[in-house]
Amino acid sequence: MATETDAHSEGGLAFHPLDQFIVEPVFGDGAVSFYTVTNVTVWMGIALLAIIGVFVMGSRGRAIVPTRVQSIGELIYGFVYKMVEDVTGKDGVKYFPYIITLFLFVLFSNYLALIPMSYSPTSMIAVTAILGFGVFTAITILGFVKHGASFLGLFWMADAPLFLRPIIAVIEVISYFVRPVSLSIRLAGNIAAGHVVLKVFAGFAALAVVSPFAILGIVAIYGLEILVCGIQAYVFTILTCVYLKDALHPAH
Repeated sequence: MATETDAHSEGGLAFHPLDQFIVEPVFGDGAVSFYTVTNVTVWMGIALLAIIGVFVMGSRGRAIVPTRVQSIGELIYGFVYKMVEDVTGKDGVKYFPYIITLFLFVLFSNYLALIPMSYSPTSMIAVTAILGFGVFTAITILGFVKHGASFLGLFWMADAPLFLRPIIAVIEVISYFVRPVSLSIRLAGNIAAGHVVLKVFAGFAALAVVSPFAILGIVAIYGLEILVCGIQAYVFTILTCVYLKDALHPAH
């Protein structure tokens, strides 16, 4: 296989956009184990520190006239709180801490990944699957704890014609169990795709012929990714709220 140097010497270009998702140990070059400090864990830790910086350190003064950091924290807090209240109702507000934790982790991980030479934890299906299946498991347990067997009424549409109810029930069961897969793949796929496209344009920027167009493409895609990072955090959170509403009010 030709190396990148060989490719350049032959007038071509070789780059590997998927290499940016390789999980590597921070210390040494050994195998990655469950206890290994990797680039993924480092950037998850940085996201956590950034959240603490905004919501703990930034609001510790609790000024009547808020600072910029406090204003950002209050804006995010109010936005997520209203989302939870509007979608799930008053019953769902008690689960607000869990939902805003998910939102903040996804949001900060997405945006920190736009820093050059950083790593995006939310581009890893292993990370987003934990989030998605965690939501699915927690909400399913909550539904059975609050409603018992009547939680299964979520899958039975009593208003439908009798002969259609079993068919609809099968569809509802399938769609219910697809939820965690949809949550995890949607988030990881969108974030990973954006970073791959950026890497591809960056690779073409090395070619003098198309370099100006590649740079313009990088700027355009980067601007789009700024929107995508926020939208994906919002989508993940609002879907969590919708699923929580089903657990709190399972009857159709």
